[in-house]
Amino acid sequence: MSGADQVLPAISQTATRIMRGGRVVACPIDDTLLLVIGASGPVAGQLPAEVNDDPASETSASVTGWRLASPSSSATHGFAALLQTDDADRPLTTFRLGQEGSPKRYIFAPRALALREAATILAELAGGRLADVLDSLVDALMQLPTGRQRLAAILALIQARKSGDGFIEFAGETHEGAIFLRGWARAAEPGNARVIVSGESPVIADCGIATFSRQDIPPGSTGFIGLLATNGPLRARDVEGLVYRGRGGWRYTPVHEHRLVAGPTETPGHIRSVLLQTHSSPAVLLRLRSAANSFEGRETISALPVPVRLGVDNIFQANSGAFLISGWLLDPDGHVQSVRLRHGRTEVRLDDRWTRLERSDVTDAFTEEPLFKSMLDRDTHPHGFIVFASGLGSDGMAPLHLELTLKDSRRAFLPLTPARLPPRLAALRQIKSIDPENWGLTEIVDRQIVPFLSASEYPSPGVGATLDAGAFADASDPPIIVAVGQAEERGLAPFLGLLALDPETRRAPIALVLHSECFRRQAGRIRQLAQFYRLPLRLMSAETDDVHDLLEAGIRALASETVVLLAGSLLPRSSGWYGKLLAAYEEKGGVVSPTLAYEDHSVRWAGSWADPQSEYSLTGRYAGYPLSAVTGLKLTRIAAASFECCIMRREAFLLAGGFSGTYLGSRQKGQDLGLRLSRAGIESWWLPSVQMLGSDETSAPDGASAAPLIERIDERLFSARWAPQPESEGNRIVEACP
Repeated sequence: MSGADQVLPAISQTATRIMRGGRVVACPIDDTLLLVIGASGPVAGQLPAEVNDDPASETSASVTGWRLASPSSSATHGFAALLQTDDADRPLTTFRLGQEGSPKRYIFAPRALALREAATILAELAGGRLADVLDSLVDALMQLPTGRQRLAAILALIQARKSGDGFIEFAGETHEGAIFLRGWARAAEPGNARVIVSGESPVIADCGIATFSRQDIPPGSTGFIGLLATNGPLRARDVEGLVYRGRGGWRYTPVHEHRLVAGPTETPGHIRSVLLQTHSSPAVLLRLRSAANSFEGRETISALPVPVRLGVDNIFQANSGAFLISGWLLDPDGHVQSVRLRHGRTEVRLDDRWTRLERSDVTDAFTEEPLFKSMLDRDTHPHGFIVFASGLGSDGMAPLHLELTLKDSRRAFLPLTPARLPPRLAALRQIKSIDPENWGLTEIVDRQIVPFLSASEYPSPGVGATLDAGAFADASDPPIIVAVGQAEERGLAPFLGLLALDPETRRAPIALVLHSECFRRQAGRIRQLAQFYRLPLRLMSAETDDVHDLLEAGIRALASETVVLLAGSLLPRSSGWYGKLLAAYEEKGGVVSPTLAYEDHSVRWAGSWADPQSEYSLTGRYAGYPLSAVTGLKLTRIAAASFECCIMRREAFLLAGGFSGTYLGSRQKGQDLGLRLSRAGIESWWLPSVQMLGSDETSAPDGASAAPLIERIDERLFSARWAPQPESEGNRIVEACP
């Protein structure tokens, strides 16, 4: 019998009272669990218990009993009972324990004990049976739902033995969240075990344990390694000890004061250095081998001795954590079982969701490589892929990497450094790399690009630098917000001249929102022109070249109740347009837009109307008609206005959420806001008597070749947002007749 298991030489007064029988002490474990210590005749097992002579409190107690070293006529055995209670902190007076007809009634001591005091009383009463008593109590506690206080109680009970079982000398962690431990103990047994990790916040974990021989430890001890799998954010440096059930019962192995703590890049090497010396169950050894082959921050795919190679051309990450990845996988012999994107403890499988592409360049690059020679088919090249992935969490410290798993369970890795871009820009860059004639184009759009854009977050555009070039703050009329992208930069001088020649717009406040590059190049020149024309002008810069985003940045930067929106690509056909828009708005409210025409004076836009074939789609009328055909028409209610030129209440724009950043082009972006305003009950009007001249919508951001693809993507996004809406009166677009 070890010194830790000997009866303490001095029996406390509390223990003496208990041994006389009829008295018990209470130790609240938490708000709903109570430990009761007492003495009586032989008692053990699951027994009925009642507190304070209250039949409503009757419950089942898990009772551990032992024979007292110094029995008396009234008490031959000690007992420790665990019972659930509604309120363990309430005043306790009586305790009844035993079967109906022969229960024994006890009186509670007036003061409840702290856990360490209760452990001391148990040591005094149990003497040489302390180890068995503690093991039985811990077994019972481990069968109950566990929380922080109950785990702390288990640690206190185990540590009442006054000695640890060996030491943990090394603690390390992997990028996958596993904690690796190495040390020695007397009672460690190989296999999988449910353990308690002690620390500031004790946790329960599964631990795969393997043992090995060591010559530098006490006789009868064995070396061990353990791999902890926890659900919480446990770190290697937080581990203070390990409670486990080994040979002979529950044991506590503390961390040595001079332990070594390793990070994720060093830990796999430490596991490999000892793994071949260990023995355990096949499942545990498999887990340890997998951890030994964890990501260490370096690329290992190129070192595979089998004909498998993997490369990434582009990886874009949006603010929301959505990824768009393109690359290639060369696996002519079918060795690869899976490809995963990993970020810390989270992962997403890619090979079951990606779209494959023809990549003849990959075939050409590896044709002469010894591993691949004579294995590649020169007629087919299905090596490329594009894939969207999300749901990997936001742990900025965790490394991002690809994990390739072979069918023989070997793993290899490729570190990744994503380009953090706005999702719209990321999608456009990816589109540039796609052949418009590619046979997989439809699937790329529907399964990768559209989900990536839909899953991304879009912060509202904002204004950067601001410069007043006139008495903007003194003007009282609704401001004209003019969006000027890089394509409209050259026409700024004549545009400002036209505004200055119109008596109405010459005194109206003008907020000129420019792409930041245009602002840097043109701010000085525009200021001179504004001062020359005496225009109340304010210049604003924004990090975007999209006309709708420029308009939104201006709207959010101003505080006016009403705003007039105008794309810089449009020119008024005649003076007086500003006053007519104001008059129509004062009459009807809502959103009022003029006619948009081409430079040959044919109609480009004359209202958006509900499509009779689809209640969530819009169509145009009068396109191609001469302006004379519509000029005489009256102010007409329509389904949605054009935001290239309109007047509206600023608050209505903000409450509707502004323009959606999901779309790549302009048409669906404007229609989407129009439908949301319509759903919110804000009416739209077309003013035929006012006309604006300009070319059709701006070309695709990446050239004419990308325009059809961008249109296709936007149509898919628009349909996905609006098609599933349930049929109800509030969801219908209001059809208006001219």
